[in-house]
Amino acid sequence: MAHFSTPFGKFFLSRYPKRKKETLRAWDAADEYLLSFLAEKDLLSQSSKILILNDSFGALGTALALFSPVSQGDSFIAEEATRVNLSANGLPLDAVTIIDSLQIHRTRYDLVLVRVTKTLALLEDELLRLRPHLADNCRIIGCGMVKQIHSSTLKLFESIVGPTKTSLAKKKARLIFSEPDARLRMSPSPYPVSYQLEDSTFQLINHANVFSRDRLDIGTRFLLQHIPAQGLSEIVDLGCGNGVVGLIAAERNPNATIHFVDESYMAVASAKATFEASGLQNSVMFKVGDALSDFAPETVDLVLCNPPFHQQQVVGDFIAWHMFSQAVKVLKRGGELRIVGNRHLNYHSKLKRLFGNVEQISANPKFVVLRAVKG
Repeated sequence: MAHFSTPFGKFFLSRYPKRKKETLRAWDAADEYLLSFLAEKDLLSQSSKILILNDSFGALGTALALFSPVSQGDSFIAEEATRVNLSANGLPLDAVTIIDSLQIHRTRYDLVLVRVTKTLALLEDELLRLRPHLADNCRIIGCGMVKQIHSSTLKLFESIVGPTKTSLAKKKARLIFSEPDARLRMSPSPYPVSYQLEDSTFQLINHANVFSRDRLDIGTRFLLQHIPAQGLSEIVDLGCGNGVVGLIAAERNPNATIHFVDESYMAVASAKATFEASGLQNSVMFKVGDALSDFAPETVDLVLCNPPFHQQQVVGDFIAWHMFSQAVKVLKRGGELRIVGNRHLNYHSKLKRLFGNVEQISANPKFVVLRAVKG
């Protein structure tokens, strides 16, 4: 755990899930800038109705726990990080009311604090859903690193909320100030959106935070060519997104139970909607969680995965390693992990370390499809 010093107290914070020799902090300069501004302007009171959007690892929620904020986001990992950090600092878990990205707001807010998201569509969806729940005198303050805030970000705030300006940069972080304009027409969110899977009748349904929500990404398209049809019983679509991998696995293994798993609430909701629209009759399970942490050991025949290589704004292979390590535990003897990945990511060596074997099924100039079998 690292020491986080704020105007509201000193806290010990960690990222989630915890890793040995962690070198990354659970907060950044944007969190520090926002908290300093709130204290400097004396914007908080016990009676304030405060909403925090997209609190990456609970840094804002933990620091502001005494003001009983609501924290909303699309990440199960971020939720768990908030709970872990509240507990680590002796704060009650109910000090922060945590709601997921698809839950309906039940109050009108006086102060909204927004961590700018990597996905502009998610921010658009959040602001459109939030707009009817802003009090007349509501203050909206966004924050992010300078490289995360673009003219398109500011235009989005301005078109949905109202007049928008930014602060000066400080330690490569910036604040956004948006003033609600009652004259702006409130529109419903355009999400979810859908498109038809090529060479099929399947419709893929996509909420705002789903990867490749407008068209199938080329890595997944390559993996779809190599999904086995072997009469398997228990198949997991790990990091399921809109559920297309699990959908094709279900079509090719009609007697299998398909488990759709993702840490994004919007992804799992998308996968559920996609499967329900498909007409397939497989037994299915949908789970928002930390990869395969809720699965019992040696219960799965096949894990299919197109692993992400970033967490929040940080790029790396640690999420893939986490997924692969859990797959070893939950697969039955003879069970298989089958993945697609960019050639340069060197997943081959990681799988060899974990499984003791790895086979390249197919490759093109950009991607490889690999399988590893539990011995």
